[in-house]
Amino acid sequence: MSATTATTTTTLNELNALSPDAFVQALDGVYEHSPWIAAAAAGQRPFASLAALKLALVDALRAAGRDAQLALIRAHPELAGRAMVDQTLTAESTGEQSRAGLTHCTPEEFATLQRLNADYNARFGWPFILAVRGPRGTGLQRGQIIEAFRRRLQDPADLEFAECIRQIHRIAEIRLDEKLGQVPRLGQRVWDWAEALAAHSDPGYAEQGQLTVTYLTDAHRAVAAQLQAWMRESGFDEVTLDAVGNVVGLYHDASGGRDPNARRLLTGSHYDTVRNAGRYDGRLGILGPMAVVRELHARGQRLPFGIEVVGFAEEEGQRYKATFLGSGALTGSFDPAWLEQRDADGISMAEAMRAAGLPATMQAIGALRRDPARYLGFVELHIEQGPVLHDLDLPLGVVTSINGSVRFLGEFQGVACHAGTTPMDRRRDAAAAAAELLLALEQRARQVPDVVGTMGLLEVPGGSINVVPGRCRFSLDIRATTDAARDDCVRDVLAQLEAIAKRRQVSFRLEETMRASAAPSDAAWQRRWEAAVASLGLPVHRMPSGAGHDAMKLHDLMPQAMLFMRGLNAGISHNPLEGITANDAELCVRAFEALLQGLALSPVSQAG
Repeated sequence: MSATTATTTTTLNELNALSPDAFVQALDGVYEHSPWIAAAAAGQRPFASLAALKLALVDALRAAGRDAQLALIRAHPELAGRAMVDQTLTAESTGEQSRAGLTHCTPEEFATLQRLNADYNARFGWPFILAVRGPRGTGLQRGQIIEAFRRRLQDPADLEFAECIRQIHRIAEIRLDEKLGQVPRLGQRVWDWAEALAAHSDPGYAEQGQLTVTYLTDAHRAVAAQLQAWMRESGFDEVTLDAVGNVVGLYHDASGGRDPNARRLLTGSHYDTVRNAGRYDGRLGILGPMAVVRELHARGQRLPFGIEVVGFAEEEGQRYKATFLGSGALTGSFDPAWLEQRDADGISMAEAMRAAGLPATMQAIGALRRDPARYLGFVELHIEQGPVLHDLDLPLGVVTSINGSVRFLGEFQGVACHAGTTPMDRRRDAAAAAAELLLALEQRARQVPDVVGTMGLLEVPGGSINVVPGRCRFSLDIRATTDAARDDCVRDVLAQLEAIAKRRQVSFRLEETMRASAAPSDAAWQRRWEAAVASLGLPVHRMPSGAGHDAMKLHDLMPQAMLFMRGLNAGISHNPLEGITANDAELCVRAFEALLQGLALSPVSQAG
């Protein structure tokens, strides 16, 4: 974490050296009325880092069981509740509720909070817990608090119980930072940059407060311009916009760029978004490395290799049916036919490129292909986009492989008939066939670790409540860490599809629409990420990526490996609820910095 400030009350070394009783006393107030959590963690000292101490406290509460966890939840006061009015809150809670403005609610806001408190307690039987200092640590607005309250009232009880525990850990994290005078300044910078980029959104979405940035729109070009400006401010030596709209920043090696044989580390991610998106998918992988280069430049430090950070212009395939357009240009896999694709308004990609000042020629695009001999490898930071790290209470995870995937669109065709007059044994129900296939897919995917199968599209065209479905459209999405495991699952599921169709006397059509190979992490680079995570005092958790990333394109050209960072709200992504904390972003940035420093100690000729 960042350097200790003048407001420090203690240090980690001092905490490590205290007696158990003194250690518990020093952490008084970190967990509301619950000194036993610090007592349970005291025996694990010495802690190598503040992150390790925080994780030990998390583990202590996890090991205590549900009854102790429920008692801790009930030890917390209601937001803007009776304890606040009666001025009986702890000093920590008083400060937090005051900073959030809860002591200055309007009568309408106060009445709303009282009603929400009553509804919440009636539904769950414990008080609503929210870290009102928020993901950045500087405070939520009252409107944000009320919105979170209303949204979480709809949660199932088990999920809400777990969320309360995580909010308690977030409250404790902020309190512990203050006791040790720690500020996650690099994480806050990344958080602030992401917040500023979210000000740019496509028409039709911006007016609704939704984030949508699709390829070469005005919002997309504004984001690219902002990234270039920040790169220059951060000390990059060269900043350019390439022929497909990628933003490229280069920080020279120790020779100052004079050595034509000097190699580079390539990193980055995409800055376009899906529709109604979150703020961190892709962009974290640009902003994190930018923050590290800013630190290197401020220290006047150069490494034995250059650092090339690329903000890929397109990965999501939203405006045109061309995914990984930005990273594909770097690998030489840009399809010339893409230039003739047209968006919903009839504008071709080539026309959009020319309107953005790009050449729109295959000669210019082909020249973007990188020479793998020039690069040590490609690494990518990315928000997890899933619940695994969230559920494990771990901030970082090392990616072992990006799943290979295959997708199909299909349709069962039966006979539409009267729902009341057609006996059950004489039906040719297309929807029932699709439902049986879904269950067969689920059962087969569960048989093998790290294989997943989804039927995300199920549609009965022109369906009616009193008609046996004669048609049912469906999709199949099957992914696995290896192509072999994926293909085995595909083979078995397609065999089930044929058997179901034969038994139910329905026909089907099926079209394969996409196939992507698995991209296992390079072993040497995966070990570098593992060493970087361990250097922060965190356990190394290895996990596959079920989503596609730019790294899987660069995998075709050079060794690659990824680092995942935990997301908030059960790891939801491609959604406005996608979130991160500044503390997790700090650890992610510090891990990238540790990877660079570790690589600098290795002979460049042996890297890769």
